[in-house]
Amino acid sequence: MPKPYPKEFRDDVVAVARKGQAPLKQIAKDFGISEASLHNWMKAADVEDGKRPGLTDADRAELREAKKRIRLLEQENEVLRRAAAYLSQANLPGK
Repeated sequence: MPKPYPKEFRDDVVAVARKGQAPLKQIAKDFGISEASLHNWMKAADVEDGKRPGLTDADRAELREAKKRIRLLEQENEVLRRAAAYLSQANLPGK
């Protein structure tokens, strides 16, 4: 997988494309990127700026952290459930 372009570079390319002084195809060619990449960067910039619905980078990071925390809590809950079952078996009369 190719190395991603730096955020500053993507922001600069999107800023030039938003000026509308040249066709997107020409802008992509001038910066040495694919036209599809430019379209994707512009969509992502629109989401970040609130011009288009979707998850921002901050929302994605928060969601990723929340999912990680949920996974950890579910594992802890499973350990406690198994421990409770084990301890209840150990306290049965007649053993």
